[in-house]
Amino acid sequence: MKPFAYFRAESAEEAVDAFAGHERAQYLGGGTNLVDLMKLGVAAPDLLIDVSRLPLDGIEETPDGGLRIGATVRNSDLAAHPAVRTRYAALSQALLSGASGQLRNVATTAGNLLQRTRCTYFQDTSKPCNKRAPGTGCPARDGVHRDLAVLGHSEHCVATHPSDMAVALAALDAAVHLRGPQGARAVPVTGFHRLPGDRPDQDTVVRTGELITGVTLPPVLPGTQCGYRKARDRTSYAFALASVAAVLRVEGGVVRDAALAFGGLAHVPWRARAAEEVLRGAPATEETYARAADAELAAAEPLRDNGFKVPLARNLAVSVLAELASRT
Repeated sequence: MKPFAYFRAESAEEAVDAFAGHERAQYLGGGTNLVDLMKLGVAAPDLLIDVSRLPLDGIEETPDGGLRIGATVRNSDLAAHPAVRTRYAALSQALLSGASGQLRNVATTAGNLLQRTRCTYFQDTSKPCNKRAPGTGCPARDGVHRDLAVLGHSEHCVATHPSDMAVALAALDAAVHLRGPQGARAVPVTGFHRLPGDRPDQDTVVRTGELITGVTLPPVLPGTQCGYRKARDRTSYAFALASVAAVLRVEGGVVRDAALAFGGLAHVPWRARAAEEVLRGAPATEETYARAADAELAAAEPLRDNGFKVPLARNLAVSVLAELASRT
């Protein structure tokens, strides 16, 4: 066992202060990912700063009609919240499709956003991995990559982000709030995670010592529908082969506004901007939805064994958009 220090913070400010001076400090919430990585030898913090008891476990209405979600809100509580179930159904559906009931009772909002890839090469310290040890290579490219990326990958990494929740948050235009040594700031979820490029070890734009304090969701316009759908190898406790979160507003048979995000296809929750451009102002028909999905997925670069993800994601997008349109 590798020794580490432990500190329980009583406030966000105290947590950030405790981080200073520790090269490998980590914040600990539910620990459902971090503790696993420590057991595998992938993560070796010298200090664990327990933030699980900070007063960041509330879900509150914002003055503009949106929602503020505290960083330590448990996934199960967030999925069950009445405002989330009624106004942000895609988020509730995404959370309930992830992990298991026991894990959802422990996992936090911040931890879900920060969880690391489940690529087998990343989790196996006997194998090279640029994400774990930059410069050692990416054996997944020519090895086992059926579950890995078809969009936005690089020669240095083809891993996918495992979160379901983050895909829904990307489609819902959520923002992540952080507090660090330089003060507080907010980052759109769509800009929170990083594509691998030549630094796949850097998962997010979080700066050293910064602590996630919460997530905010904007208000929902009347008539807006949203949903999440996930394809996986088994019906529970499995990561997405492909998933889709969609937000759709249809008036008079025409798409007035749309937001679309894919999961399981990239190193980040993939916001489908090209598809959205096709959707807006177009007839609310399956032909339009298929054309929009094709416009986005034209950029896909599948590897030897994961080309099936492209038609799978296309069909998921068409299906969920058609279902949402039928409700309007």
